[in-house]
Amino acid sequence: MNKRRKLMLAFGAGALAAPFASFGQQPARIGRIGYLSGYRSDNDVRFAAFKQKLRDLGHVEGKTISIDYLSTEAVYDRLPSAAAELVRRNVDVIMATGGTPAVTAARNATTTIPIVFAGVADPVGQGIVASLARPGGNITGATDQSRDTAVKSLSLLKEMIPSAKRIAILTNPTNSSLVFVLRDMQAAAKTLRLEITVVNAKTPADLESAFAEIARGRHAALAILSDAMFFAETGRLVTLAEKHRLPTMGRQNVVAEKGGLMSYGSNPLDLVRSAAVLVDKILKGAKPGDLPIEQPTKFELVINRKTAKALGITIPPALLISADKVIE
Repeated sequence: MNKRRKLMLAFGAGALAAPFASFGQQPARIGRIGYLSGYRSDNDVRFAAFKQKLRDLGHVEGKTISIDYLSTEAVYDRLPSAAAELVRRNVDVIMATGGTPAVTAARNATTTIPIVFAGVADPVGQGIVASLARPGGNITGATDQSRDTAVKSLSLLKEMIPSAKRIAILTNPTNSSLVFVLRDMQAAAKTLRLEITVVNAKTPADLESAFAEIARGRHAALAILSDAMFFAETGRLVTLAEKHRLPTMGRQNVVAEKGGLMSYGSNPLDLVRSAAVLVDKILKGAKPGDLPIEQPTKFELVINRKTAKALGITIPPALLISADKVIE
């Protein structure tokens, strides 16, 4: 091949990769993100918030980043294989949503690829990271501090219904992080002089029988813990609560917005946005173990006045004043 021919080929390749780059400059490498979702793909608002935050940070899909999205459709048993698939795809960073089950699956799949989580209750207590300030290893993320907010939600429920003596807690026993949350809530219940009944639901098929059990126990109210399956079934949970005339406290604002009595907790979309910032830093060269765990700065109390009226509940004025949002 003559010299002129070589020059033409080199210029053509450079023009395709970066039309405005100087001759011989290497094209910018596209960062590959593996998004591991424990939520259902048909309503994964977290993924939409994650992508929007990356756009706000200047990323463009196909130019600066690519995203491999894998959803397990709120079935935790599928997380390990999905995490392993992202490792096989050789992604640069794994973003894990779906609480402790998701980040555990990612951690078991790789000790070298950076992992960023969103929404883990107590990452230090569960042994996921060494500390909030310096996580260490290949993991960082954003905690929802749900152990603290779950306890607070019980006191808010008691304040809403002062006469309450027995409260049911709906949990998913396949979500390992909820063990810690339940332990704290049971301890808090003693101080509040509440009798707690823990009711399990592993799959959507278990919900009917779970609510029937709650109704038989003549509970004054229900607290629903934060879980990917419960989030996917929020509409159904609220319908069942209405059927049994059961005042319901959720951990995510969507519970109150869809007809539950109230909700209290950090905004899950804010957590995902914080995690997106960490992903951006990792793609720019930061080590995950050096990036402090992000913590929520705001917790939202949402009260559904319409639901309270339907249940014959008079909302205490102090609660109305402290509410971040009142749904009429």
